[in-house]
Amino acid sequence: MTIIVSRETYVLVQGITGREGRFHTERMLEYGTKIVAGVTPGKGGQTVCGVPVYNSVEQALRRHPEINTSIVFVPAKFAPDAVYEAIDAGIKVIVVITEGIPLHDEMKMVSYARSKGVTLIGPNTPGIIAPGIRVKVGIMPARPFTPGRIGIVSRSGTLTYEIAEILSRAGFGQSTVVGIGGDPITGLDFTDVVKMFEEDPETRGIVVIGEIGGDAEERLADFIKKGKITKPVIAFIAGRTAPPGKRMGHAGAIISMGRGTAESKIRALKDAGVEVAELPSQVAEIARKVFVKS
Repeated sequence: MTIIVSRETYVLVQGITGREGRFHTERMLEYGTKIVAGVTPGKGGQTVCGVPVYNSVEQALRRHPEINTSIVFVPAKFAPDAVYEAIDAGIKVIVVITEGIPLHDEMKMVSYARSKGVTLIGPNTPGIIAPGIRVKVGIMPARPFTPGRIGIVSRSGTLTYEIAEILSRAGFGQSTVVGIGGDPITGLDFTDVVKMFEEDPETRGIVVIGEIGGDAEERLADFIKKGKITKPVIAFIAGRTAPPGKRMGHAGAIISMGRGTAESKIRALKDAGVEVAELPSQVAEIARKVFVKS
């Protein structure tokens, strides 16, 4: 099994006629993702990579009622409205690639999605990939990911690809890989996704890729300490060498009130029984100790 996506995932691309939307639609189709429609207001009647384009989500769903997932490549100024449109049309999984959405807009958007029971991944996410069933709703390169039984959840795009490749080379393929997004406000957090992996019978181990800023990793550690997670978890936290008080460029990397540092996250995770790698390359070494090879 996988989490969030499945063989019955049918995708709508919002912003499909833009440069990024067009490029990644082609890559997702090549991977095997079932993209059945796209939306760009005013561009209805066109096609992109053979995918029909509509002026609105409502129009797309009338022609393609099987759509259950949307991926958003809409510019930051208009992205929240695109998300609201998808939610109101009844789409239950939305992946928001867009970065630079104002914080107050993110808060309202995420709150609305939760109130409607919608799974919102992002914003500012590389998306989600399930190698075993060849479904990718996102912008990650396909090559590092191989089928297996390790779930990965990450705040970082590039580190996700690097660590997935390290694990793949060591023989640890992935069930599902989820980039939750690096902004301070995201639809899913580490705890949400780790819970899903815990409930997925095909996922045997979990890798958490965090970074400085915020307290999502500390909150996950608190949850694990309650004994709710039975599967082995290993982690890597980026930003160990950041000078104290340094504000990083990443939107989510804001350290405050003694929480959010690499040291506080590592300490919290270790206190919860999670083995934490000092370098990305060490993730495979730890995996060999704590995971049954997938």
